[in-house]
Order: sequence, then structure tokens, then C-alpha cells
Amino acid sequence: MVIDMKMNTSGDRSSLPEPTMYRILIVIGFVHLLNDSIQAVVPAMFPILESSMGLTFTQLGIVAFALNVTASLAQPIVGWYTDQRPSPYALPIGLMFTFVGVFGLALAPSFWFLVVSAILIGIGSATFHPEGSRVANMAAGGRRGLAQSIYQVGGNGGQALAPVITALLLVPLGQIGALWFTIVAAVAIGLLFYIARWYARQKPVTAKKIKKIAHEQPKTKHPARKLLIFSIILLVFLVFARSWFQAGMTNFYAFHLIENYGLTIQEAQIYLFIFLAAGAVGTFCGGPLADRLGKRNVIMMSFLGAAPLTMFLPFVPSFLLYPLLALVGFILISSFAVSVIYAQDLFPGSIGMASGLIVGLAFGIGAVGSIGLGALMDIAGITNTMIFIGALPLLGILTIFLPSDQRLESIHEEGG
Repeated sequence: MVIDMKMNTSGDRSSLPEPTMYRILIVIGFVHLLNDSIQAVVPAMFPILESSMGLTFTQLGIVAFALNVTASLAQPIVGWYTDQRPSPYALPIGLMFTFVGVFGLALAPSFWFLVVSAILIGIGSATFHPEGSRVANMAAGGRRGLAQSIYQVGGNGGQALAPVITALLLVPLGQIGALWFTIVAAVAIGLLFYIARWYARQKPVTAKKIKKIAHEQPKTKHPARKLLIFSIILLVFLVFARSWFQAGMTNFYAFHLIENYGLTIQEAQIYLFIFLAAGAVGTFCGGPLADRLGKRNVIMMSFLGAAPLTMFLPFVPSFLLYPLLALVGFILISSFAVSVIYAQDLFPGSIGMASGLIVGLAFGIGAVGSIGLGALMDIAGITNTMIFIGALPLLGILTIFLPSDQRLESIHEEGG
């Protein structure tokens, strides 16, 4: 700190904190909303597809798997590549795959055509997320927590809008109504060309930062490196548990509401909107809470605070559904952006790969659970499956094995 103050007073502007680019953060957050609303509309359409195409729950699980595994497992690879070679125009090019996938989704005549369309949407999402997180990090200045919250809340907001759009647009129009989302994809592509031009102007600075980190940051001592690797594996597992719960809610909870509460498809979508909208609010609040309470503590509280509520959820009377779903969404998803920042703190020289592991790989592993949940629902029934899903947040007890924020800071100080 003393060195920084001396450099500032001597007129060296390189040590001054970089300004936060709110304009870029708002645009990339809005595009995140558009991208994730497209991705989320696929599972939101499941009740429509189950009725119009006669798909089984297992087939719906395969569609969810095709979408999420493509959108997720490729993200760490994209992040690793762009950590070495920043690629501004990968953002709009990736969304072009999404555009084609949405077109196919609306016109899919068969199950396998539907799977291919979901894969194309997944490719666009896999390209967008690690580079979008990098843009948020580049535009953050000295406010990384706020920047990631703005970026991530856009994605959660898009997921929250999908059930409402399904109720208002897709239920009346059917599968063909998905064609309206080609307009959403086109708007996202246009905005990403704007972002890419700004990103390209930052590219030389970004390349210098990458080289500086690689040159100045020595190899971590062996014991600490083992701890960091263990921590990222555990964090991925925890995010997997959260994403498996969220996949169960977004893909199959509507069927639980229809069977056990006698709701229509439109009415069930409103309940999903409550859950996801509260999650978006929780995502935005999670960053500031982590600044005050610590990132690991917020991750732990989000799991263990939600666990009693999620276990009660399959049995709750109808008049408590709205408040309970709102509480579950807010508490559990409040650690979404915090998990990304914690991963970046584990490996500060690999922003893209760390983001890809959390937003990508962990959700991809969760996508495998979509097939399992679909098969379980076919075998054990809807209610028993929801009871299993409700127990998943109990795995949050494992956060006690993650190093505290202070421990992480001391590890990097010792390594540097």
C-alpha cells in the first residue's frame, strides 16, 4: 500500500485504480440476459414438447443434457484458449450458432432434430459465457464483486423470464412460437459486435497483463498448490449440486405442480418465474454480502440456509408456495456470482478458465443429472424425485473444507 501511494504522488498513473466501465457492464449484462433467456426457454418448453411430440421424461432429460453439456463442458476449453489468445469476435460468432439453433428448435419435426438444435444453442452459450465473464472482469476497474454481480444477474434474469415468455407466448402459439427468439438472438449478436470492438481496443493491454502475471507470479509451493487444486475440485462439486437442484426445478418442477396442485402449464410457469426471479435478486445481493461476510461464508450460508426449505418444498400447502419458492431462490442462488469470484481468487492468472469451470463444467456435470432425474421420474414418480432434489443443498456442509478468504489471501502472498 505504501509503495502504491508513493507511485501515485510521483505522478505514475499506471498505479491508479482503473475506472469501472458501467456502460460495458450494463450491455454485457443485458446480452447475458438475452442469451440465457434463449437457453432457458428450451426446458421451459418441455411441457409443450411433451404434449405436442409425445416425448417421455427420459427423452426430455436427453434434450436438457444435449443443451447443457454442450453449453457447459466446452466452457473451460474456450476459457483456457482465450486466456492465452484473447478473441473479441468469438462473442458475436458464437451467438450465430444460437440463432440457427433457435430456428431449428421452432421447426424441429423429430426428437433427434430437437437434440441437434439444442446442441447448436449450447455451442453459442459455451462461447459466450467465459468471454462475457472476461469482459466483465476487464470493465470492473476496482469493483470486481459488483461487476460480476451485474454480469451474472443478467443471466439469472434471462432464466427467470423464460417461464413467463413460455406462458404468454409459447403456450398460445406452441412450438413454432420459438421463432420469436430468433429476433432476440439477432439483437444479442448486434450488441456483441459493439462489445467486441471495445474488447479489441483493450486486447493489447490484456495481453500485457497476461504476460505480467505469468512473469511475476511464481509457482505456488507444493502444499498450497495441492490445497488450491482440492479447493477448485470441491467448489466445482458444490456448484454441481446447486445446478442439479436448479436443473430439477427448471426442467421438472412444473410437472410436480401440474400433478399435485392441479395447475395448468401457464400457471406452473409463474411459480418457476418466482423462483428464478428471486434467484436473480439473490445473485445481485450476493456480491455485496460477500464483500462484508466473506465469499466462502456466503457460499456456505446459501446452501445450508436453503436446505431446510428445499426439503419441505415437495410437501408445502399451495398458499405457501410463492413465499417459499422466493426464499429458496434468493438464498440458494445468492452464491452464484460469488462462486465465480472465489474460483478466480483461487487462480487469479486464469480468469477465463476459472469462470469456465464454475459456470461451465459444474453446470455440465449437472446436465448429466438431467438424464438421471428424467429416468428417476419415469421410474419412481414425480413426488419422490422432488424429494430427492430437495435434499441436494445438504451437500453444502462440505464448504467447511474450503479455505477462508483470509487463508486464500495469505496463500497468494506467500507464493508471491
